[in-house]
Amino acid sequence: MNSQKKIEEGLEHIKIAEKSLKTSLMKWRPDYENAADEYNKAATCFRNAKSFEQCKDALLKAAECHKQNRGIFYAAKALDQAILVCKELGDLKEVPQLADRAANMFQSHGSAESAASTLDKAAKILEAQHPAEALQLFKRAADIALVQDSTRQAAEFMSKVARIHVKLKQFESAADAIRRELGLREQTESYQATGRLAVALVLVQIARGDIVAAEKAFKEWGNYCEAPEVQCLEMLLTAYDEEDPEGAKAALNNPFIKHMDVEYAILARDMPLPEQSLTVVKDVRKSDQAESLDQAGYDEGSSKADGDSGHGKEEEDYEEGGLC
Repeated sequence: MNSQKKIEEGLEHIKIAEKSLKTSLMKWRPDYENAADEYNKAATCFRNAKSFEQCKDALLKAAECHKQNRGIFYAAKALDQAILVCKELGDLKEVPQLADRAANMFQSHGSAESAASTLDKAAKILEAQHPAEALQLFKRAADIALVQDSTRQAAEFMSKVARIHVKLKQFESAADAIRRELGLREQTESYQATGRLAVALVLVQIARGDIVAAEKAFKEWGNYCEAPEVQCLEMLLTAYDEEDPEGAKAALNNPFIKHMDVEYAILARDMPLPEQSLTVVKDVRKSDQAESLDQAGYDEGSSKADGDSGHGKEEEDYEEGGLC
């Protein structure tokens, strides 16, 4: 009953807003300011009544009114609220578009921090179900933070970009993102985080199947790692270099790696272990056997040939003796 009352109250605010937008002989221009205010009030009523579809429509109309009234910041705020309403509805297909529009408006107003915050909020909503869309929003947030010289915040956004790439098994892009984050962490002198990232980069390069790149990453960034991390990486790289599956398994089960960010821990858990080329060994054995058989055949053939030639010689001698 209370919800129905709130919905009716919201509809009254909608009627007032629509009336404010009408023009007449004595009123040449719509009253966008009053209409936006009424739409916001209606959105609040609908939200309290949990009528989220009506709430979203009211917020979008409020944003348009603010935009027409050149209230860009307030239009962006309305779109930002609409993103949260979409989350309540469970309908996320409009979230990327709303986040982009809101970020553009915040940037036009000169509120870059608010733009990055909106993109971050929308990306977190999308991350679980739509990681590819979240990835693009995090990338844009990182770029905005870099323009504002917010290096630490940019590093956080790049960390999320790298982890999503790993989740999507886009290891080449993940390696690029990690290297970019490493540079940002180094600028902010976050040496402990840099050491952890060095381990992540080595894992990603191994997942790519590029042991040489993994060793290069260790040589380049390993000096930021602590002693246990260095020992773990050396053991891991040696195991893959020597095709030692047991050694690789022991290194990947290191508690330090297991307690990394979830994406890297899962990557280590599912990492294919190095295996000695059993097929190559079998081929070598087959080749050796074939060679032995060929040699045996050759020897037997030679003996037979010698026997045949001896027999022929005996016949020749016999014939010569007969002629004599």
